[in-house]
Amino acid sequence: MRRKLWMLTVFLFAIVLIAGCGGNNAGNAENEETPAGTANTGETPAKQDITLTYLASQGWIFDSEMELAKKFEEQTGIKIDYQIIPADQYFNVLKTKLNAKEGPDIFGGQSGKSEISLNYNVLENAVDLSDQEWTKREDPLSLEQLSLDGKVYAQTIWDTGNSFVMVYNKKIFAELGLTVPKTYEELKQASLKIKEKGITPIYEPIADGWHHVLWFAEPGPRYDEITPGLYDDLNANKKKFADDPSMLTALTQMKEMYDLGFFGDNTFSDTGSDTANKLATGEFAMSLSAQSVVGDIVKANPELKEEDFGYFVIPLADNQFYYINPGGPSKFVYSKGKHIEAAKQYLAFLAQPENLQYLIDNTPSFTNLNFSGLKDKYSDAQKELFAAYPKKGTDIQNFVSYVNPQWMDIGKDIAAMFGNSIQPVDILKNIDKRRDDMAQIAKDPAWAK
Repeated sequence: MRRKLWMLTVFLFAIVLIAGCGGNNAGNAENEETPAGTANTGETPAKQDITLTYLASQGWIFDSEMELAKKFEEQTGIKIDYQIIPADQYFNVLKTKLNAKEGPDIFGGQSGKSEISLNYNVLENAVDLSDQEWTKREDPLSLEQLSLDGKVYAQTIWDTGNSFVMVYNKKIFAELGLTVPKTYEELKQASLKIKEKGITPIYEPIADGWHHVLWFAEPGPRYDEITPGLYDDLNANKKKFADDPSMLTALTQMKEMYDLGFFGDNTFSDTGSDTANKLATGEFAMSLSAQSVVGDIVKANPELKEEDFGYFVIPLADNQFYYINPGGPSKFVYSKGKHIEAAKQYLAFLAQPENLQYLIDNTPSFTNLNFSGLKDKYSDAQKELFAAYPKKGTDIQNFVSYVNPQWMDIGKDIAAMFGNSIQPVDILKNIDKRRDDMAQIAKDPAWAK
């Protein structure tokens, strides 16, 4: 009797033990956090021992993204090896790697149809990302700049609405009785008064090689307004840059600004990284800059407040459009890479709403991003800027083919114009020649003989 009772007790205990173990396993599966891009199957996904190489130009990767990369590694085991190259060397390094078929898992590049077609040859070098979930939330204008034949080849996460505008010191303007200029002549007269007071009107960093091109390219919507259909005609090879009077006017006005000393004596050695510090000293009244620079100015000089600065658009050719650049630094997955799926997983992770919001909240130069459903951090001055310029249009380099890929060459031409080596019309002719060359390489039907 005792033996039977003992055996029954052991049997019941075994049943309870098995049931308890099964219940614990189920509970753990339900509570397990699922990493990005992984289905919850009831089992903890194994972490992957992978290192993704990511080649990018200096200035394209912020500390906030690197922090997210650490989080991504914690979740997946996938490491991100950032390889940052100086801006003036980046494209040559990337081109060498792509030509040798030794590209990184992810490579950075500027968006724009002619850019991705000619400079990066995405049809051969990049993975089609059209089926990725985040493409449904990214700004369609940004996606358009990354697409060929209806396929999306990269991801842009950028503050595309934060256009470069004139950032001006309100105190200096008020002391001299100046108002926001709406025409080039008004900008010229205001700058002359500022210069008379011993203040350099505009901080312009030509040394970077690219910044001064913005003066010419951003007012593109104004050129298209003065000559209706200009953008479309340029893309159809029905018109040339050298034939357009408004673009010639803008370059001529740039030359006059330089000759009048509005950019100061050191403009050829000035760099963009010094913009905030220069404006913080009060020695400069204005600068063409990202709107977020105001925060950096205030950090450089605590005696200043953000409300001491305002914004207006570049008024060359009497432009009053708020020009928009829907593109920006973008991430391409290398088509011959060994870790394509892991690279896609990283892009999907970055595009998660909570991670996009983290980038906005923790990147000083971001006030918003080009994805839906996010909370911006626009200042009152920015809101006033947007309200002051209801007319909006896309800048020339992001609409007209074969302009963005020659950006640095245009910069060299403008610098040569400042030095009296060439004339404004020569810059336009050079742009046309380079466009012709690129179109022929691309076998663009609009350039077919």
